[in-house]
Amino acid sequence: MDMKPLPGMEINGHRFDHRFFETLRVIGETFSQRRAARVLGVSPQVLNRRVLRAESLLGVKLVRSSGAGSELTPEAMEILGAYLRQIKILEGSGPLMIAAGYISSNLVEAAIEGLGVSASLFACCDEDSFHLAERSMLDAVFLDDPLQAYRRDLDFVPVAYDHLVLVGRGISDIRDLDGSCFVGVSGSAQRLAWEVLSEAGVEFEVVREVRSPYHAHRIVMNDPELLTFLSASQFSGSDILREETRHVISAVRCRDREWVDELIEFITGEGQALVAESGFEPLH
Repeated sequence: MDMKPLPGMEINGHRFDHRFFETLRVIGETFSQRRAARVLGVSPQVLNRRVLRAESLLGVKLVRSSGAGSELTPEAMEILGAYLRQIKILEGSGPLMIAAGYISSNLVEAAIEGLGVSASLFACCDEDSFHLAERSMLDAVFLDDPLQAYRRDLDFVPVAYDHLVLVGRGISDIRDLDGSCFVGVSGSAQRLAWEVLSEAGVEFEVVREVRSPYHAHRIVMNDPELLTFLSASQFSGSDILREETRHVISAVRCRDREWVDELIEFITGEGQALVAESGFEPLH
């Protein structure tokens, strides 16, 4: 038996159950409160009381009646539209909604194309990905740095490896970085490089912090006095901290959808060839 309980929604501090929204939907489809009552299996009086109660609580007119029938007001259509969008999100219909870090998005894009799945991909920093996920908009999140998943005590699936390279000038000994100025990328795996330099007693300063690694790269390329550590999968540079900054690129499931599992299984299986082609280090 396939049972799908319908949710309600809170509007201006008042909670309405699914029956109210179904009432608006059917009135909008039939243009008649009497026909809508028959479709919903209630008396016209019950249906009318639902509408009048909602209008009283919200202080707006929801249904206008005339000799030609009944129609929803713009306010009612806005309310019904918001409810139907929420239903669509909860049902998981439509293309996959995926957010990925600026770096991992390159791998995810290749995997989406390789698998041939319909998906919308948002490239942003890891923290912004979770902000989107908290609003129930996403099916999966791919992370440039697993720290974000650790902090939230989330299960994640490793899909590839990456490491950091020094961008700006060639260095053979990290002690030569003493006194250097860096451009930081907030919420990135750069934290690994800063930890290594600090433990080695290297004095350095992060003089500017940006959100995108591509922005950091442009800044450093235009200023010979600045350095940065960026992902080797997407940028060229010195492998001076290759082993110390090796980290996992990971996926977090936000909702149970068949295509989410298909995509992750593809990346971790036969899609590992795409991992290498995209500049990352395969799992095996």
